[in-house]
Amino acid sequence: MPESQPYVGRPLKRIEDPRLVRGEGQYVDDLRIPGLTHLAFLRSPHAHARVIAIRTDAARKAPGVIAVVTAGDLSALKPTPFMATLPGLKAWPYQVLADGVVDATGVPVAAVVAESAVLARDAIDLIDVEYEPLPAVADPERALAPGAPLVHPDFGTNQAFSAPMKGGDVEAAFARAAHVVSVRVEHNRIAGVPMEPRGVTARYDRGTGELTVWLTTQNPFLARSDLATMLGFPEEKLRVIALDVGGGFGVKGPVYREEVVAAVLAIRLGRPVHWMSSRLEDLQTTHHGRATVTSAEAAVTADGEVIGLRTSAVFDLGAHLLSLSIVPPLSNAIHVLGPYRIQNIELTSVGAYTNTAPTGPYRGSGRPVGVYLIERVMDEAARATGLDPVEIRRRNFIPPAAFPYRTAFGVTYDSGDYARALDRAVELAGYGALRREQAEARGRGEIVGIGVAAYVESTNVQGWESGVVRVERSGRVTAITGASPHGQGHETTFAQVIADQLGIAPDDVIVRHGDTLGAPQSIGTFGSRSAGLGGNALARAAGEVRDKARRLAARLLEAAPEDLQLVAGGFGVKGAPEKVVAWSRIADAAHRAAGLPPGESPGLEATVFFRQDQPSWSFGAGIALVRIDRDTGHVRLERFVAVDDCGNAINPLLVDGQIVGALAQGIGQAMTEHVIYDEAGNLLTSTFMEYAPPRADDMPELVLDRTVTPSPLNPLGVKGVGEGGACVAPPAIVNAVIDALSPFGVTHIDSPLTSEKIWRAIRS
Repeated sequence: MPESQPYVGRPLKRIEDPRLVRGEGQYVDDLRIPGLTHLAFLRSPHAHARVIAIRTDAARKAPGVIAVVTAGDLSALKPTPFMATLPGLKAWPYQVLADGVVDATGVPVAAVVAESAVLARDAIDLIDVEYEPLPAVADPERALAPGAPLVHPDFGTNQAFSAPMKGGDVEAAFARAAHVVSVRVEHNRIAGVPMEPRGVTARYDRGTGELTVWLTTQNPFLARSDLATMLGFPEEKLRVIALDVGGGFGVKGPVYREEVVAAVLAIRLGRPVHWMSSRLEDLQTTHHGRATVTSAEAAVTADGEVIGLRTSAVFDLGAHLLSLSIVPPLSNAIHVLGPYRIQNIELTSVGAYTNTAPTGPYRGSGRPVGVYLIERVMDEAARATGLDPVEIRRRNFIPPAAFPYRTAFGVTYDSGDYARALDRAVELAGYGALRREQAEARGRGEIVGIGVAAYVESTNVQGWESGVVRVERSGRVTAITGASPHGQGHETTFAQVIADQLGIAPDDVIVRHGDTLGAPQSIGTFGSRSAGLGGNALARAAGEVRDKARRLAARLLEAAPEDLQLVAGGFGVKGAPEKVVAWSRIADAAHRAAGLPPGESPGLEATVFFRQDQPSWSFGAGIALVRIDRDTGHVRLERFVAVDDCGNAINPLLVDGQIVGALAQGIGQAMTEHVIYDEAGNLLTSTFMEYAPPRADDMPELVLDRTVTPSPLNPLGVKGVGEGGACVAPPAIVNAVIDALSPFGVTHIDSPLTSEKIWRAIRS
């Protein structure tokens, strides 16, 4: 590719990868700090029980033990701050160590600090706890039923909130409907299971009064703010560092109790404290995703237009709320209308406490819940009207000319061409031929299904992000971003953006991130926001640096600024190729402040807080082909076609990587993954022997393509792309399996699509 072409849009390999594949990354568990101590927790085996007594004498006397603490040993901590909340929310105080009652398995009741992790775990085994078991409830609908055991008796109810929403005239829509279709979907509870589980190291400097916390977090600044609030610690003296983070997917967004305990004990003991989760602890205590029951009735005209919706959603919140627990219900509400022009809707969202682990954002947050429901509705509407699933979606799509489009809930979609994405998926799948082949296969007794789904995804959320661009004396560039990567490839993408603004190569840009010291205030990385907000912040900062450098270069070249142009490695005079000044000379002049133009300040850097008041809406479509073994019920996902639109792609290779990763997690939700509790609240899927993330051989042939509808809301025209696959894959695959089983009279089946479930559906 010619060097004159922009770097934005090129499929460059990731700058980050060589050191990571060589094992040279640095994660929290790699830290070796002098005087490091190790933290372990004693966790409740009961889902609900009263703590009668905790006997710690033997543990305190164990070799290498430095401290043993229970709830009574910790100073008062302030409540967890919430990023999002709802009117009338009943929020139970979040106890870092259980005080009197445990409300879920895995809740810690005591902690040990010792000279090694092994000694800490050995001492944990010496603590004796006497429990009085209490009735438990693990199902959100049962938790809301009269007479259910109360998770928090002081509330007198397990309902944490009820949030009704309405837009349009729903009653009139149903009055003129030719068909009313209904759907009920149980969204299986799933775990994020990032490759690196959660961990923390905290160090307190008594001389300076500063606390440094190395954390497996997606959001260092939000974590710093929440930690400072909960600890009552001066935020300006608290530094949070995210080193290399091995995956996040939303579950490393909030601050957890273990991190608070580590910080408290580091301050108290005056020594660094380290904790690293085991996989069991991760599955028990890191917040889960989905865990929702949704239902809908849709008013449909004779020609297939969906004109009204009545929907409800019951969210299983677990036993307590984290800072992000209310985000999925809010996100579901604005995505349940999908890409369709439905102007009449009622939605009631209810949150239920259960004796289980907390829930919160997991790849897509509440987006996949809303998308799943409306895509099941569209298939049921197609069945009622006799229309093909593709055709009914075409008839209901918001047309391109309608953008910006305001939904019935008052949310504005910025741009879209939904039919184009679906038409491209239909073309790539050979949809007409697939339907003919399906008919032939059914004639041979084979069970084959084709599923269709479309989605919209709000991206560039939470409104703003920061970026710093500085040209060093050497002419190389240092960029500091408020976005905090955990696998996305920020160092590569942001270097491409800056390189184009400054006329340099991406290799000349160093992108720094993940440290609250020396970086401007920021939000972090979640919700498909990094490129759209962090990328635009850096692009604008680089533009300001470029404009200043042009003025300085004009002084050095004795030319007018408007007569200069960017050339490789610096600025040159238009029409005089021999008159060039390199970035290194410009930067040296700026930093020495010698001979600066009047009114020009020293230095060559800019800090920008980029603001986008409304989300940019990505979208796409997926088509799944499945084949089912009649004798075993095994579902084989043979092919998945995905067409996504994220506006302008900064790096198509990384975009495809995000799409594939999201599809893999969506396929896991549809096919294999399910966190299961028994009726007493015992976790039955506590290892990878029971909890089944997708394996390489579970992945189908993937056919990927993109359409391009730039966002008008930011200069780069970009939208996020990290979560679309997790939105579109589950409904497309479930729709395909229901299509395959339709000759057997099956009209609905919930994920995960296990062999036993499918076998029973065929037999029944």
